[in-house]
Amino acid sequence: MPLAMNREVFITCPVTGSGGTQDKSPHVPRSPKEIAASAIEAAKAGAAIVHCHVRDPETGKPSRRVDLYREVTERIRESDTDVVINLTAGMGGDLILGPADAPLPFNAERSDMGSAADRVEHVAECLPEICTLDCGTMNFAEADYVMTNTPGMLRAMGQMMTDLGVRVEIEAFDTGHLWFAKQLAAEGVIKSPILVQLCMGVPWGAPDDLHTFMAMVANVPGDWHFSAFSLGRNEMPYVAAAVLAGGNVRVGLEDNLYLDKGVLATNAQLVERAVTIIEAMGARVMTPAAVRKKLQLSKRAPR
Repeated sequence: MPLAMNREVFITCPVTGSGGTQDKSPHVPRSPKEIAASAIEAAKAGAAIVHCHVRDPETGKPSRRVDLYREVTERIRESDTDVVINLTAGMGGDLILGPADAPLPFNAERSDMGSAADRVEHVAECLPEICTLDCGTMNFAEADYVMTNTPGMLRAMGQMMTDLGVRVEIEAFDTGHLWFAKQLAAEGVIKSPILVQLCMGVPWGAPDDLHTFMAMVANVPGDWHFSAFSLGRNEMPYVAAAVLAGGNVRVGLEDNLYLDKGVLATNAQLVERAVTIIEAMGARVMTPAAVRKKLQLSKRAPR
């Protein structure tokens, strides 16, 4: 396949994520105030889009509390920082089974399974410009944890997002997720222009070798827009790989904690490094206004 390098690149910064990184770096933000401040710093460094999860302010554990999402989005909007807000809707599908010799009943105390309406409630309240839809079920890192997103759940959530006028960002962890995303598009559940995030190297989805990456790219329709990322030390190499393959990039503390070996990063520093790579390749970093025009986004205040 011939490569068509992207010359107009937007950067997404995933500010904090939902992994157990809160005690691994002092730069991982916990409270809404910290998450918003880190998002604003990333925007000033060159991120056109900030992708936000929320955490319990005391423990740092991932949360689905609507009031925390509202505070984050309000703080970003009130700062008058020009940035596209992208909220996760990936929470609420955590199914933790019992051990191999006794999988049922599943671990109700540790599982977090919500209805479609529950999982989209914060999106309806905060009305971000973009929200994510993890487009499939997969084994996710831990031995008995399944990230659960059934076809019925995805159709229901996707339709709710579309009805709200929020742009859906498909998060694809393997080629089958792209296959189902095409089905959602064919059914009219998600609307053009369609945005995809290729999530590489997440156990146990698509590995981040370049052969697998190009297979993922080859499965993205030509009229869709895609970004890509990898985890840890491969985060910055994937900035170059994504641009070279015709896509956009994602860098931030959800995916990687380090700027260099042994040097803990901030979100702004990771974005700055990505800007350097993109510009050194002869491409231009897009502004939030340019991204809104390209993706036909609606910038709105919450209801």
